[in-house]
Amino acid sequence: MKNNSTHYVENPDWNNICLVCGTRYQDAMPESCAICNDERQYVPPTGQKWTSYVAMSRANTIRIGNPLPDVYDLRISPAFGIGQLAHLVVSPGGNLLWDCIPFIDEATIAFIRSKGGLRGIAISHPHYYSLMKAWADAFECPVYLHQADKQWVLDGSDRVRFFEGAKQVLWDGMEIVHTGGHFAGSTILHAPQTGKEGSVFAGDTLQIAPSRQFISIMYSYPNVIPLPVSKILSIAGIVNPLAFDSMYGAFEWQKIHTGAKEIFTRTIARYEEIYGHG
Repeated sequence: MKNNSTHYVENPDWNNICLVCGTRYQDAMPESCAICNDERQYVPPTGQKWTSYVAMSRANTIRIGNPLPDVYDLRISPAFGIGQLAHLVVSPGGNLLWDCIPFIDEATIAFIRSKGGLRGIAISHPHYYSLMKAWADAFECPVYLHQADKQWVLDGSDRVRFFEGAKQVLWDGMEIVHTGGHFAGSTILHAPQTGKEGSVFAGDTLQIAPSRQFISIMYSYPNVIPLPVSKILSIAGIVNPLAFDSMYGAFEWQKIHTGAKEIFTRTIARYEEIYGHG
């Protein structure tokens, strides 16, 4: 898509973006990024580096895919930061952006508006908070985050709606489901109206393996720190009652169009085989 981002380039607020994870800081740049310094992410050997929206707009665009009839995925090209996807779920009661990417441009705004705009944004965990304020302002919509991760909001907005407890009910049957695990407030999106028998959008709370035959559940993926099996089984107890046949993760290869529930069940059985019941 052709980049036409003049409105945002002229906005002096979109600076202080971490080059490694894409998080934007509302205040002055800190010495190092709190997200990257946490053991669930990392600062590379080259050290902490920062960029701005102006620099990104000169080099990046957003590529849009269409894995399901009413679902689009959005990815920065060339890859930037963590490299995650965001998903646009088109639904009769209003469209939802699941997770966020650290870039926005006028072409993508126009595309989403052509599909009916956004009724809301929901984000699975702090690694993907990124440029959420800019996205929420562009579409004048709320951002739903779990209260347990409030401390990680580094670019605050009065559009953020924190929720507590097991779930946030949205519309058209969609629910943001709190699992914890990766972060205290980690969530997944259950969208029963998408796919053959419903879909789960997993962020990286549930990490789909490259083989698409297993699903990893960990505390830290880049630093390979596991969760206790008791927590894994607790997450399984939350996910198992959901009706779904497809699952979509945060990265390009993480698409299971059918059979996702069986793969998840088999994965949990494998954890139990190796670790027992906690």
